[in-house]
Amino acid sequence: MDPNAFSFRGGKDSKETSISPPPPQRTGSSSSLHKSGHVLGHSHRSSLAENLRGLPPSPRNQRHPSFTQAALQELLNHPPAPRQHNPRFAGRDWRDVAIGELVSKDDVSWVEMDTSVQDATMALLKNTSSNVVIIRENATSTVPVSTFDYNDLNAYILVVVGLAHPTDDLVELYDSIAKRAQARDNIPLRDIQPICRKESLITLQGDEDLAKAIEVFGSGVHRVLVRNHNAEVIGILSQLKLLEFFWNEGINFRVIDELYPKLLREVGVGSQQILAVNADSPLTEALNLMNQEGLSSVAVVDNALNVVGNISTADVKLLTNSSSLPLLQNSCMHFISVILTEEGVEKGKDSFPVFYVNPYSTLAHTVAKLVATRSHRMWIVESASPSPSAPGTPSLGPTVFVPTPSSSQTSLPGSHFPSVPPASTLPGSHLSGRLIGVVTLTDILNLFARSTGLNPSDPSEQRARRRRSSSSSVRPSIESARASLDIRR
Repeated sequence: MDPNAFSFRGGKDSKETSISPPPPQRTGSSSSLHKSGHVLGHSHRSSLAENLRGLPPSPRNQRHPSFTQAALQELLNHPPAPRQHNPRFAGRDWRDVAIGELVSKDDVSWVEMDTSVQDATMALLKNTSSNVVIIRENATSTVPVSTFDYNDLNAYILVVVGLAHPTDDLVELYDSIAKRAQARDNIPLRDIQPICRKESLITLQGDEDLAKAIEVFGSGVHRVLVRNHNAEVIGILSQLKLLEFFWNEGINFRVIDELYPKLLREVGVGSQQILAVNADSPLTEALNLMNQEGLSSVAVVDNALNVVGNISTADVKLLTNSSSLPLLQNSCMHFISVILTEEGVEKGKDSFPVFYVNPYSTLAHTVAKLVATRSHRMWIVESASPSPSAPGTPSLGPTVFVPTPSSSQTSLPGSHFPSVPPASTLPGSHLSGRLIGVVTLTDILNLFARSTGLNPSDPSEQRARRRRSSSSSVRPSIESARASLDIRR
């Protein structure tokens, strides 16, 4: 947003405003004063200096500069979204709210194991409420056996275009799928299951309370299927949907609501182990990074490590048309421009989602951004101290690993899209700040669970399950105890 869009103006006569002496004391009616043309008795016309003596001091002289200009502008541009309270939750303890109260059967979309990937993709694109379709063995079954989401679609696209990095035992399968796709064969979901390595498929009963759900989500699980006592799937509950509930209804839950005004640095959420991609790198680097590490999004940074954008697996829906495949050989920054253009067409206005916060952001501000952008993570950037009495945010000094170029940078045949300038030359590329950490939905829900006496398991187990083996030999383990920032180029 243009900072010049905000200005403060006086009234229509503001240019002629001046400080005048107070009106003289009048006796009698205003009409007699007007007729006489003077005030009865002697009056002293005060000088401008005398009148100024009685004025209170400017509040500007007493104002405490509690925000830096950058922090204030960021708050003006991206204020926390207003909460939308539901009266049916007023006065209730969140641990007594049933999981089934937060889900809808409209979010449930089924496909079969023998459904083609193309048809499953169409079903996925239509199901915008939950961004997942449930796979069952056949049309008469009510038992879910797996799911198909944008992470799986990303993995499939990389295999089809020959840019995936399979382990030795999957090379033959990857080659077979790529050849069949090029021959325009219908490939059933059953055949691509080995390339879709997922987290555990967990189901919960609709009458169980949210305490069970938040323990599961705080342990790193991203979604659960909700069933009734007839074993029918009645909805899908995700981390984002649960966090949205806690944001809108947190005022009813004292323990949760008291956490919102605290700063990120106070509550201690987030991680310094970060995986990101350079803005000038080919898009395939970002897609492969998410695929190998089981991530739903990655930060895009310039050469000075400033966050300039975000790419998520949901964005691969822009690559489902063969005419869009040349995007893979263009830069991540170019793909971000395509994403923003598409969002502008859909919403009828320009948009630039902001996916970053800083250590001085409140938990409320962070949660509001996650809910508003429907994101799984917010990138933590380095910023100046918001108050002169507090020290500046120290540099966490992440170690930058730059892997050698991989085969994923191989050019694809096809026409070239218009190029964009390097990210470091774009206006505003330094406004966000230097990437120093990340805070996820898992981190926040884990905090909520622990603050109410629950004991979620270690999220690293689920993260390890989703992570794929990487062919990159120069890569830090994100399980390392020390801070690390892996930038793919």
